[in-house]
Amino acid sequence: MIAAATPAAVVAERVRERLRAERTDPSRDPELAARIVRAEVRRHNDFALARGLHPVDDESSCVREVLAAVGGYGPLQAHLDDPTVEELWINAPDRVFIARAGVSERVPLALTDTQVRDLVERMLHATGRRVDLSQPFVDASLPDLCVCG
Repeated sequence: MIAAATPAAVVAERVRERLRAERTDPSRDPELAARIVRAEVRRHNDFALARGLHPVDDESSCVREVLAAVGGYGPLQAHLDDPTVEELWINAPDRVFIARAGVSERVPLALTDTQVRDLVERMLHATGRRVDLSQPFVDASLPDLCVCG
């Protein structure tokens, strides 16, 4: 999750607004989403520099972070993009694990209940599966991804 007062959070909100206004799904048009994110990062830096504020230091990192927040799986995206990660599972908001070479390791990540719900729902959307009180556990596989919640 992007901290609320960071430049990345400001840029992410602007990007969400633009994507909504243009009725663009970032998962269906990632190239357009990336162009919008890069433009908003530049816009943020221009605004910050004109007012003597701190610009985004690492534009590439900010672009990746914002793209993960608006079109990917937020704080999990870096692990999902890592080709050495074979599996990811969430046992609780503060108990996130990945497996590499058959060895599980806990990820130093604390999510909120809302983040977990939103991430799992987003992941399951493509599978047609669901998780709720009547089905509190779910395993699903997405292309190149296994979802266990």
